[in-house]
Amino acid sequence: MGDATLFDQLVFSGGGTRCMWQGGFIHVLRDAVPLKPKRITGVSGGACSGCGFVTHRGQQVLEAFVETAESLDYNLPTSEPFDGEPGRSPHQSLYRDVIESCFGDAEARRSVAEGPSLQILIARPPDTSWARTTGAAMTLVYVADSKIRSNPHLTWAQKAGLTEELVDANQAARDGRLTDLICAAATIPPAFDPPEWDGLPAIDAGMADQAPMPTPDEGTSLIVLTKRFRNFPDVPGRTYVQPSKEVPADKIDFTDPDKLRRTWALGEADARRFLSKIDNLSKP
Repeated sequence: MGDATLFDQLVFSGGGTRCMWQGGFIHVLRDAVPLKPKRITGVSGGACSGCGFVTHRGQQVLEAFVETAESLDYNLPTSEPFDGEPGRSPHQSLYRDVIESCFGDAEARRSVAEGPSLQILIARPPDTSWARTTGAAMTLVYVADSKIRSNPHLTWAQKAGLTEELVDANQAARDGRLTDLICAAATIPPAFDPPEWDGLPAIDAGMADQAPMPTPDEGTSLIVLTKRFRNFPDVPGRTYVQPSKEVPADKIDFTDPDKLRRTWALGEADARRFLSKIDNLSKP
C-alpha cells in the first residue's frame, strides 16, 4: 500500500451516536495501516471518538452505548428540563455515565495525558448570562448553515456571536477533568444544560465547525465525518471521508442498540472501500 498511511493529523467531527460510524471506520483502518498521528482534534461526539482512538477503546465505547440503549424503551423527553441531578438533563446524565465508564479510570486518563496532542473544541454562547437560550438560538443557525452551505466548516454561528476554543485534552486528563471536558464538548442546547468550563458556560462547538483543524495545522490530515456533505474546501494535504450513505443512528437516540451496531458496521464497510481506493492509487 506504499506510504499512503502517513497522516500527521486526525480530525473527528461531531454527530452524537452517529459517531459510531467513526469507531467502525477507524477500527478497520488502524488494523490495516499504521495510524500514528502527531495531532488529533475532536468536536462534540468526536471528542469521545478521539479519546477512543487514543486509548484503543473504540469497541468499549460501542458496547457501553449499546448496553445503555438496551436498558431504555424510549428517549427521555428533552422538553423536561431536569430529572434527577441538578444542572443536568436526562440525556446529559446518561451521556456522562457512558463517558465516565469508558474514560474515567486512571489508565484511560494516563493514556490521554501521555499520548499525542489531543485538542477538543468547545464553544461559548453569545451571552453567557443566558447560555441555554442563546445556545439554543445558535442551534437553529447551525441547522440552517449546514443545510444550505453543506460544508463541514461552518461560518454562520460565529457571525451570530458564537466563539470557539480549542482545549488541551492532554492537560485535562492530567488534571483529572477528562470526563468533564468530553461532556462539555457535547452539550447541545436546549436538550443539555451548559456546564461551566474554566468559569464560563460551554456548549457544543459542532455548531461552529464540524472539522476543527488542530493548532498548529501542519502536514497531512484525515478528517473523519459522520454525515454527508456536498461541499469541501480544496486544501492540499487534507483527506475528507464521510459515510457512503446516511447512517442508521439518530444523533441523540439512546434507545436502539441495533442502529448503533449497524452504524458501526457501515463504518467498517466504508473503511474497506477507502482502503481499496488507496490500493488502486498505489498500483503502477
